[in-house]
Amino acid sequence: MPQATSHRYWLVKSEANCYSIDDLKRDKKTAWEGVRNYTARNFMRDSMKKGDLVLFYHSVEETGIYGLAKVASAPHADESAFNKKDEHYDPKSKREAPTWICVDLAFVKKFNMPLSLAEIKINPAFSGMQLTMRGDRLSVQPVSEKHFMLALKKLEAR
Repeated sequence: MPQATSHRYWLVKSEANCYSIDDLKRDKKTAWEGVRNYTARNFMRDSMKKGDLVLFYHSVEETGIYGLAKVASAPHADESAFNKKDEHYDPKSKREAPTWICVDLAFVKKFNMPLSLAEIKINPAFSGMQLTMRGDRLSVQPVSEKHFMLALKKLEAR
């Protein structure tokens, strides 16, 4: 029987032409800045912990899971909110009480072949995964251990 873990599992979405798994591989680590959805922000602020594993999903064109990352920091202020030249600038966010929070993600692995959204949607074993829910567009979302392990197994087998 598998040992219980204190780690949680996540999926983060990014447009490949904006920041891809290849960019994370090159950079080794990045602050997951620019998230401007309160629910996604709350996941990073309240639930993500250093060491949690993350499925890296490309959300445009060939949608699917392309890689694996790890949460590499505690939650901290999203610096893009304070940069007037950044498209994610928020004049209401204050350093002493930042509105926007992020975590750092570290590269773990790029998979040989992605696990496409179409493959996930047609597989009944992924039923109930937040990614498959109609209208769900969260860029940071929790993944159950069952769905995470299934995705990992399918990706590793390619």
